[in-house]
Amino acid sequence: MSAGTATLERELSSTRRLLWGDHVKEEVFRRWAQGFQFSSDEPSALIQQEGGPCAAIAPVQGFLLKILLSETPGHSLQDLTSEKCNSLLVRAVCTILSQCLASKYNVAVYRKNDTEAETSTSLNVSAEEQSCDAIDHFHRRMEVHSFQTLSEVEAFYTRNIRILKDKYGVLLLLYSVILSKGVSTVEAELSELSDPLIHSTYGYGSQGLINLMLTGRAVAHVWDHDQVVGGLRLRGIERQNDIGFLTIMEHMQYCTVGSFYKNPKHPVWVLASETHLTVLFSLERRLAAPETVGESAERIFRSFDPEGNNFIPSAALQDVLCAADLVSEPEYVELMRRKLDSENLGIILLSAFMDEFFPGCERGAPDTFTLHHYNGLSRSNPGGRVSYRTGRAALLECPMRAATTDPMLTCLQTKWPSIDVVWDEGQSPSLN
Repeated sequence: MSAGTATLERELSSTRRLLWGDHVKEEVFRRWAQGFQFSSDEPSALIQQEGGPCAAIAPVQGFLLKILLSETPGHSLQDLTSEKCNSLLVRAVCTILSQCLASKYNVAVYRKNDTEAETSTSLNVSAEEQSCDAIDHFHRRMEVHSFQTLSEVEAFYTRNIRILKDKYGVLLLLYSVILSKGVSTVEAELSELSDPLIHSTYGYGSQGLINLMLTGRAVAHVWDHDQVVGGLRLRGIERQNDIGFLTIMEHMQYCTVGSFYKNPKHPVWVLASETHLTVLFSLERRLAAPETVGESAERIFRSFDPEGNNFIPSAALQDVLCAADLVSEPEYVELMRRKLDSENLGIILLSAFMDEFFPGCERGAPDTFTLHHYNGLSRSNPGGRVSYRTGRAALLECPMRAATTDPMLTCLQTKWPSIDVVWDEGQSPSLN
């Protein structure tokens, strides 16, 4: 049944302000006004028509792949019917809604006028839209249906798949997520931020929006748990997530991605460049295994070795031991420093550190594995065809971080410092 008109108008007004702020360029809104459409070249790959809506499309693609890979391991990604892909889309959307922990699910629907009903495509612009502000037109024709259970939502979307696939489908999902979670709850999670979830000038989604779609919480940061900075409690990711998140911005030292995002429950990661989101995934389940104690310690050691030299200054040993939750009393640290730097060179090798504290520790991840990459923008794919790219990855003995200028490899090295990948067609996929 439809929500009460007065309450709906207040909620929609608050949601509009939360997403867009007080002013938004009509061009930005139109870039987001698309449905979830699949590529004719890759049955389960969603197409992004313009820059901007990747903050919604990439998470949906990630959850879609998570479901597909979990249920049909080894299944050909090409051997999928349109009915199966529509079902995966609905279930991915419902997974995102389920993370909102809502007492009821409010599903936004766009009510077409007669002209739009006759010519239903994602590119048509009605006369009514041309004669008025597009965002006002969109909100005037929106209605909301409430459901008590997720199974009811799934059945509703299955019967009315055009809600998601027609024009505005991407936006309708955003409104459904916020209306289901509750505007006040989202605002509370964003308490330290005042900017809208969608940039009013450039149209990209904020980290808060990305986190909302990936985790169900509109927090602003990607580290594990909350951190107190300058007396302020800044919220991060509170638990291991179903799918992960990696960003090239970590290499630039603009942020620190925590273990909950780097080591998700499924081998699927949303990848972020400065301006775009894509998706990385693998059929190798061992990539989703939690870090071993030794892997965690190696990661911490390498964080004190930003140049990838495989050694740290001996003076940094106490900080490394403390960060790795090892004994860090000054007397013990001095004893270990003399042992690990017996020639008094002022450095401690990674190999010596691991042999001393984690002898015989094996990797949880395999040394070689296959990766796949998705980019929804046709202009970023070879020949303009949106399809998955495949790469053969290897974890090398020595990290390559200092040597690479490849944005894809740089991003992947924030999780796997020693990774190298040989991609099909001889060129790395684009992160943009």
